Order: sequence, then structure tokens, then C-alpha cells
Amino acid sequence: MKYRSRTDIIAMMLRAASNGATKTRIMYGAYLSYAQVKEYLSFLLERNLITCEEGNGIYRLTEDGMRLLRTYEGISDMISINGD
Repeated sequence: MKYRSRTDIIAMMLRAASNGATKTRIMYGAYLSYAQVKEYLSFLLERNLITCEEGNGIYRLTEDGMRLLRTYEGISDMISINGD
């Protein structure tokens, strides 16, 4: 896998959690280790980009998280070369 920026990783995590996902599903969806996913989830929770449902551990995007993901994808579309 090519180098991914912190922003790319966050976008992959938000995409993985867009319909609700467990920590494990996010980990696999973003190709992260358990230690990495814990660190990033903490970061996303602190910034109110995702929430975690008590009891079942399902992570979901907040309005801010959805807005960030849409913005990221829009920028990526604008600057992509040959569908990269």
C-alpha cells in the first residue's frame, strides 16, 4: 500500500464508520493496527467527528464527520489525476 497521510487515514475511517461500524470493522476498513485505530478513534471522538453508542460499541459519524468526509472527497475528486 502506498504512503497515506493522516488525513487519508481519517477519511478511510470515516468512510468505514459512515453506516455504523465496530472498532474491528473500522480497523479492517482503514487497514490499521489495533493500536493505530485506538489512537485515531480517540482523536475523532475528541473532535466530535464520530460518536460511540454505549453498550454495543458502534461508531457513527456526526454531522461534522459527514461534512468533513464530503469535503475531503470533493477535494480528492478535484485534484485526482486519471482516476487515482
